[in-house]
Amino acid sequence: MTREAKSVRYPVRLLRYWYGYHLLREEGERLSRPMDVAEIGVHVGQMLEFANSAPVKVRAGRWTAVDAVLRRERLEKAGYRDFFQVNLENPDFELPATYDTAVLLHVLEHLFHPEDVLARIAKAIRPGGSLIGGFPVVPGAVAGLRESQVRKTAQPMGHVSVFSPGRVRRMAAQAGLEVEFISGAFFMRSKGIFLENSALWLRFNILWGGLFPGWPGEIYWLLRKPA
Repeated sequence: MTREAKSVRYPVRLLRYWYGYHLLREEGERLSRPMDVAEIGVHVGQMLEFANSAPVKVRAGRWTAVDAVLRRERLEKAGYRDFFQVNLENPDFELPATYDTAVLLHVLEHLFHPEDVLARIAKAIRPGGSLIGGFPVVPGAVAGLRESQVRKTAQPMGHVSVFSPGRVRRMAAQAGLEVEFISGAFFMRSKGIFLENSALWLRFNILWGGLFPGWPGEIYWLLRKPA
């Protein structure tokens, strides 16, 4: 956690893991066994650390860390035991096994062809399984223009794709998936401000995100593979 996040009780920035955790927890409760999870783009393992810190644990069996660069020592400390290093935009990319769910938190915006990658990942999800993810979002009317702008100035490994709620739905349909949950995350995020000590402020941000998923900020979703 950043210094700013540690200084307040309800850091809005951590909602990215809060959404991921609750969607995963509910997926685990749907199954009668521990689920197999592929986490795509693990960075240094923040998602699993967040899930392991929660009072109600995610019912996960195998949890595979998938990334172009795997920081093994740091990830093992976070609790990962299964690893798969791969360039997601390699034309031959495919996951090494099948999974009940895949987690894609803040990774697709770094890819030039996110629709193709999502479709490849969906092939490795078992029938009835899910893909859980999220990334920055803008209104659909400005998404195309914004994407052309960020691609001109993108740094290596930076953001090169821009998403709107409509693009999420089109991306799901292209991969043969159904949108089961979609929500924005917040009205305003400002690191460490006094409002982040208020549970009411956090609830307001979550409510706003649900009502206005295209509001500039972040969007989170669960896509279901038909059974």
